[in-house]
Amino acid sequence: MKITPAAIADVLILEPTVFGDTRGYFYESFNARQFREVSGIDSEFVQDNHSKSARNVLRGLHYQIEQAQGKLVRVTAGAVFDVAVDLRKSSPTFGQWVGAELSAENKRQMWIPPGFAHGFLVTSESAEFLYKTSDYWAPEHERCILWNDPALGIVWPLDGAPLLSGKDQQGKLLADAELFA
Repeated sequence: MKITPAAIADVLILEPTVFGDTRGYFYESFNARQFREVSGIDSEFVQDNHSKSARNVLRGLHYQIEQAQGKLVRVTAGAVFDVAVDLRKSSPTFGQWVGAELSAENKRQMWIPPGFAHGFLVTSESAEFLYKTSDYWAPEHERCILWNDPALGIVWPLDGAPLLSGKDQQGKLLADAELFA
């Protein structure tokens, strides 16, 4: 497994070692010992989530203000543009974002640490998105930053207007959001 720090060093891009031949391919999508050794992160994952979305569905930017979740995300069908936003006021990268294409083809994963908002845009006809979390979903602590907040300036590779949930349409501006210390 190869791990590369993203433009925000705490966010990591993981590329698994893929073994392929004429029959297909095999790779370990997660190995706790190897993840810990190459990343230095000792995170216990407690929940796996799986979603399927159509082209132009934009989910996010989500986070939990308490029970903050680290997320290890990947795509098993299709492709997405995945985004992490630093919401830690004490961080030198506070308010900055990083994005990467994750797809079934490139098999990349992204580690989004606690203290970040997360979102993705489906760029293929549809996409299946899987992610591990370091804490349980707590709807009472869930928050949402508006996907198109001008203060963030996220450059989404949109093909028309995004398809948003009611919750995501009601996201807050970064200036009005609850943040991490």
